[in-house]
Parts: sequence; structure tokens; C-alpha cells
Amino acid sequence: MLAWTGFLTIGVILALLLSNRVAAVVALAGVPMVFALIAGFGPAEIGEFVADGLGGVVGVTVMFVFAITYFGVMRDAGLFDPIIRRIIRWAGNAPVTICLATTALAMMAHLDGAGATTFLITIPAMIPLFDRLGMSRLTLSVCVGLGAGTMNLLPWGGPTARAAATSGISVNDLWVPLIPAQIAGMAAALAIAWLLGAREHRRITRAASASPSETAPGESGSTPAAAGGTAAETEVKVRPAIDELTEEERSLRRPRLLWFNAVLTVAILVALIVGLAPPELIFLAGVVVALIVNYPGLKRQTARIEAHATGAMLMATTLLAAGAFLGILEGSGMITAMADAATSVIPASAAPGLPVIAGALGVPLSLLFGPDAYYFGVLPVLNALGEQYGVSAMEITQASLLGQETVGFPVSPLTGSFYLLVGLAGVDIGKHIRALFGWAWLVSIIMLVVALLTGAIALGVAA
Repeated sequence: MLAWTGFLTIGVILALLLSNRVAAVVALAGVPMVFALIAGFGPAEIGEFVADGLGGVVGVTVMFVFAITYFGVMRDAGLFDPIIRRIIRWAGNAPVTICLATTALAMMAHLDGAGATTFLITIPAMIPLFDRLGMSRLTLSVCVGLGAGTMNLLPWGGPTARAAATSGISVNDLWVPLIPAQIAGMAAALAIAWLLGAREHRRITRAASASPSETAPGESGSTPAAAGGTAAETEVKVRPAIDELTEEERSLRRPRLLWFNAVLTVAILVALIVGLAPPELIFLAGVVVALIVNYPGLKRQTARIEAHATGAMLMATTLLAAGAFLGILEGSGMITAMADAATSVIPASAAPGLPVIAGALGVPLSLLFGPDAYYFGVLPVLNALGEQYGVSAMEITQASLLGQETVGFPVSPLTGSFYLLVGLAGVDIGKHIRALFGWAWLVSIIMLVVALLTGAIALGVAA
């Protein structure tokens, strides 16, 4: 009975999340409370379950809030502007360097872990170069997607934060062993960008004799309207993020503090990698220093916090609701009952392969499950099942992070930023998915292989 209650709980949550009928907070917190009452638990017991669950996600929630705030402040201060300008200038007029620069720029812009910011910075900056040379807009969306996807593994990114909340494992413990795999993924993305650039060069060379009217720029003359919105709607968003700043943005730039901000950011990343302190404390200290130095005074500091509060709090409330969900599932015994039921169906011989299966299917599953649905609905069951056979939850969680809504998020129509990507690039959704899917899956597999070779992910042994 308890197992079926658990499966129904997760099934209803998945249905609500996949159908976009309610906010994630409503599904994650409301549904388990209702089913816990149906299972016979009283309000006091449910309150204890929720309290225990919240205790497990407070650290990662605090880390996420202050990480987003910190990188937002650094972006306001102009820390990334010089690098972005140099990347754009280096691109020149050669398709190969333009594709490489696009991918590198997407990686740099995604340092704050926000897909929307990455696309709003990268695509408007690079699209004039693609159009001027008659390069395919699909190549642009693929390069941007690969760059952003490989960087979405960062500990302050949404998937890693969700995975940490679900598994109860520190974001540092999840991410640091995967750094070699992430670097391999970044190298693979750049190599693919080089191949795509060479392909574009050959295509443009073959079409050099065609008249301008026959060789339309972009992706078969597609416009932003082709992605599901009107050209006018997209035109408002498409503005070069560096060269045409608004007056407000200019007033926030701190060029004289560039080197201070750079050193501070490097120090934070080093402290995070070596585990000098808990991630939430590192980013909290970083935010305090950044605000005091860059924006002294109560009004300025409050304005910067408010400017980045919406994105940070949306994710924070989701993580806290997930804590309540996991607390109820674990405290009530539903998760254990579900795992016991699953072990009677799945043969023990298949259990050691769960990490490889989760990693290899990460990108394809991104088409079926959004980040909330997978990390809060599917992953807890996989982890509980693995533990029944002696397979560590760490292995399954890390393997999932190598594809599911990391490298896979730029092809996932279940994320809002996906539509911003195709809309700004002006490409058809279906064509974009077909163009990027194979490359993204290849990068994910390369990362999984490197993680296995370096021992970051070790195949479990059935008990």
C-alpha cells in the first residue's frame, strides 16, 4: 500500500510538472502532503517529515541564492565585458573562428548558470557575424547550445543544485570529481564548433558563385517569427549586450575595479574547488565583499539585491518545496517501499549498470523530463533502487548530471530558456533539436567515458 502511494505521489507530480498546469512549488509541496494524509499520517507527523526534509536542502538553497546574486553583481559591474569583446573581435570573418568564438562566448556567459542570460548575451553579439557571411543560424544555435550545456554542470547551476537537494550530497562532492569530465566536454564542444565552422566554410565556398538573392543569410532565410513568436517581439530582446548599453547599465559598470573583481572571482572558484569552506559560506562572503566594494551604500546595495532577487528566489522556493517533498517520501517510508517493489522487477544483474544507463540516456531523457521532473521525481527512485543493490546514490546522481538538463537543456522544450534560444536565433524548433541533439548526445557520452576513466563514477557492484 505504501509503495503504491509513493508511486501515485510521484506520478501525479510528474503529470503536473510535465503538463505545466501548476508551479513547481505547488506540485512538489502540495501533492505529497495530500497523499501523506491519505496514507494515514497526521499533520504533526507530516510536519516532522517536512522539517527533516527542509534541513537537508537549506545549504544548497542558500548557496544557489548567493551564487546567482554574486555573478549577477559581477555582470552588472562589467567583469565579463572585456573578455566578451576580445572573443568577438577574435572571431573575425572566418567561419571556423566565428563558430569557436560563439561556443567560447556561450561558455563564458554561462558562468552565472543562467541560460536566459547566456542566450541574451551571446546570440545578439554573434548573429550579425553569421548573417554577414551567410552562415546558417542553425550552426549558431548549435554552437551556443553546446557551450551553455557543458557549463550547466557548474555547482550553482540548476541541475546540480536540484541533484544535491535530492541526493543529500554536497554540490562540491558532486561537481569536483566531475571537473575533468566537464573540461573534456568543453574541449569536445569546441572541437565540434571547429568542425561546424569548417563545414560552413565549405558550404559558403560552394555557394560563392550564387547571386545574393539566392543565398539568403541565416537558416534558409528564417526569421525570429519562425520560432514561435513575432519578429517584433524578438526584436525587443535582440540588442548587443556590450556595445549598446543603456544609461542604467553604464552607471553600474565599474571598470576601475575590474582586476579586483577578477581576483575575487578566481579566489571564490579556487576556494570552492579545494573545499576551503561550505559553498554557501563562500558565496555569502563573496556577495558581501562584492557589494561593499562595487556598490557602497544602502540604496545601491539594496537595488542590486532586488535586481537579482526574482531568479534566485524562484529557484530557492522550488528547492525548499523539494525538501518538503523528499522529507515526506523518506520520513513516511514511501521511498523505501518503492525501492523494495522495484527490486522485485529489475534483475540484480542490471543494477550495477544504473549509473551508465542514467548517464548514457541523460540527453534523450531531457526531451521527456524537465529538470524538476527528473531530479525531484525520477532520480530519488533510481537512487533508492541503486542502494538496494549496493550501488551508491553518488554514482547515479553524478552520471545523471553529465547529460540530463545539463548538456541536454538546450534541446529540451521543457525549459523556458530553450524557447529564448530558438527565438533569438530565429530557427525552427524541430530543426534546432535535430541539428543539436546528436552533437549534444556525443558530448555527453564523451563526458561519461572520461568520468568512468578517471574514477569519478565507479560502476556499482550488486550486493
